Amino acid sequence: MMAENTSGGVGARDTFTGKTAFIISCIGSAVGLSGIWLFPYRVSEMGGAAYLIPYLIFVVLLGLTGVIGEMAFGRAMGTGPMGAFAKALEMRGVKHGSTIGKVLGFVPTVAALGIAIGYTVVLGWFLKYTVAALTGSLLNVPDVGAYFGELATDFGSIGWHVAALVITLAVMLAGISKGIERLNKVMMPLFFVLIVIIGIRVATLPGAFAGYEYLLVPRWEALSDPKTWVYALGQAFFGLSLAGGGTLVYGSYLKKDVDVVSAAKNVVVFSTIAALLSALVVVPAVFAFGIDTQSGPPLLFIALPQVFQQMPMGGVFCFLFFLAVVCAAITSLVNLFEPPIEALQEQAHLPRWAAVLITAVVALAVGVFIESGDAVSNWMDAVSIYAMPVGALMAAVMFFWVCPKGFAKAQAQLGREKEIGRWFEPMTKYLFVGITAAVIVLGIFFGGIG
Repeated sequence: MMAENTSGGVGARDTFTGKTAFIISCIGSAVGLSGIWLFPYRVSEMGGAAYLIPYLIFVVLLGLTGVIGEMAFGRAMGTGPMGAFAKALEMRGVKHGSTIGKVLGFVPTVAALGIAIGYTVVLGWFLKYTVAALTGSLLNVPDVGAYFGELATDFGSIGWHVAALVITLAVMLAGISKGIERLNKVMMPLFFVLIVIIGIRVATLPGAFAGYEYLLVPRWEALSDPKTWVYALGQAFFGLSLAGGGTLVYGSYLKKDVDVVSAAKNVVVFSTIAALLSALVVVPAVFAFGIDTQSGPPLLFIALPQVFQQMPMGGVFCFLFFLAVVCAAITSLVNLFEPPIEALQEQAHLPRWAAVLITAVVALAVGVFIESGDAVSNWMDAVSIYAMPVGALMAAVMFFWVCPKGFAKAQAQLGREKEIGRWFEPMTKYLFVGITAAVIVLGIFFGGIG
């Protein structure tokens, strides 16, 4: 069956135009809210620079196994999780493999939609703050906590929520090369430029040095605490968007001559740089004005606006910061919405516009009921603790264990001149699958690790 193109007619499957476009889009999916509002807190509270040791170990291991695997799996099968799982089981000769595979592939597809629904609510909050920063009203708010509380309440941000959904799905409607690719080519460089500009400004603040010291001086005793390693694992795993969904689907739009090993290395490097830059902005800024470092929404929506209120030219930098965060959120969100949209196109044989419309209706119908801070937090915790790592584990088992021996390595080798070493198969089949299983267990035990 031929995939249907973005206009709704039957035609060749849309693809990324080249390696650079694909890499930038994958970086966009990895540079998300976890790196901006969770990484600065984790690295500062869990040993400073010492935390970077387990984090970098895990991010390299996962990048060279899981990220490569999901990219190569998607490209090999030319379809998303449902179709890829079905083809893997058919290759193995499993009876009714196609049907079973599609049922199993439904898990990472729905997981992606679930986390996208929560992200859309949060993007709506960011849009509100960005506009308020642009008009200057945010800097005149006397009680930022109350301001955020009014927004993050039941049915408290429907207009902004709808705006976030419309903006994101308008990009999805344009397809891969004309929509997702073009968005990332603009927003990812813009994100890095803005975050560097803000970082330079923060460096000039009196008291910022104490934040750098707290952030960068290693506290080696933290390495003896198992939680440091557990949360570093969670940060690396979820920060690389490993879920058997978005990265796999992006891989399905990838041409055969692209080196996925090189692409994965770039994703690891730039997602790590983005997280580090965010930490170098956030932690010194809150230290400069004596505000506690916090994790999650309170950091971005309550603490940082208070920083900008006290900063000279705070209005300008407040707007630039929230614009940068919007860039990161949208590029992550299009990656999360693509698996269900692709599934509706491929499995239900719908034109892209219909798949986007159905996804939008479902996302809004569910999302309006989780607009409060507690509701969206609980929703995203449930999806990230259970569905996302299970989806990643399923994809890993399908590609590295169910597909014929040597198939995964051969697919990862496509487009690469230098031969992949003997490390690939044992590290993917045993180490990555084992780590992913551990993420599921640890996530349930700790109530979330990413």
